[in-house]
Amino acid sequence: MLSAIELIATNWPYWNRSEGADHFFVTPHDFGACFHYQDEKAIGRGILPLLQHATLVQTFGQKNHVCLKGGSITIPPFAPPQKMQAHLIPADTPRSIFVYFRGLFYDTSNDPEGGYYARGARASVWENFKNNPLFDISTDHPSTYYEDMERSVFCLCPLGWAPWSPRLVEAVVFGCIPLIIADIVLPFADAIPWEEIGVFVAEEDVPKLDSILTSIPTDVILRKQRLLANPSMKQAMLFPQPAQAGDAFHQILNGLARKLPHGDSVFLKPGERVLNWTAGPPGDLKPW
Repeated sequence: MLSAIELIATNWPYWNRSEGADHFFVTPHDFGACFHYQDEKAIGRGILPLLQHATLVQTFGQKNHVCLKGGSITIPPFAPPQKMQAHLIPADTPRSIFVYFRGLFYDTSNDPEGGYYARGARASVWENFKNNPLFDISTDHPSTYYEDMERSVFCLCPLGWAPWSPRLVEAVVFGCIPLIIADIVLPFADAIPWEEIGVFVAEEDVPKLDSILTSIPTDVILRKQRLLANPSMKQAMLFPQPAQAGDAFHQILNGLARKLPHGDSVFLKPGERVLNWTAGPPGDLKPW
């Protein structure tokens, strides 16, 4: 990372005038600019000090976490628009599945006991609801995965190693109410009314999921489904090629535009440096 910044700072005048305050970095990693897939090690690494002034555009957005930098733009992970489009079924298809999830509950290779992976949330879902008829949950990944989401009322979007997942995008696109089990900053909150379309459950409340969901009034569920049916909401979560009006790329541009213009206070005097160019994990200070 340092070598990349040095290249920019050496060959162009823009970085040095503000030490990156008018630059942005895209960091679509599990824990953003901490550049690690495991929470504990990501926390130990932290964000490279040289990025303190820059805007980070990142999928990671766990609240109150050292890897979430203030002023970051949180974006959705990529999910293939054309692939999902090919699996659309008639909008009036009944939603006969109450709660749906396909994926790992335990990462037996890296966390055999299941207490660290997903902070135990996925393991709790499995142990509490594997035999509950309201919950269609499994480690299988059927060819009808997308169609099953379109037939579901709620789609589980629990954290894994990272707190985000493409399931969030898939749920919105397929009109399945996202059931979010993580304390996260969600993408494009100015364009997507997450509190109105989703259901948020604290990790410690996972054993009560069945009673929480069955107590939601029918009119509230129908309202969430009507909001999810809005094409502009789906568009805001996707990265089509080429880009289209209102898509995730345009939402990022809107977020960057709101940071302009920069005040004079962000610009340094010629030759002035504020950030420490030698601070950070040793591996980050070496050329790639």
